[in-house]
Amino acid sequence: MPSMSVSLSDKMRGFIKSRVEGGDYHNESEYIRDLVRRDQERLMNEDQLLAELRAASASGVSDRTLPDIMREVKERLKADGRL
Repeated sequence: MPSMSVSLSDKMRGFIKSRVEGGDYHNESEYIRDLVRRDQERLMNEDQLLAELRAASASGVSDRTLPDIMREVKERLKADGRL
């Protein structure tokens, strides 16, 4: 696996070392890889949310009332056995 050099402050390095010494990670590289994976997931989730918001906005305004929507949700939850 190719390597990469990164400059960190003493405070950041100390924090990473404490995470490794605390047993959360086997080494510093594992910690950094985990941060990158989490950031990738966060960006993917943001993209999905934005797509859903755009679709919701494009779908227009519903003519259903809030009580109608709540009733439909309750019926769906009852049918699924979750209520």
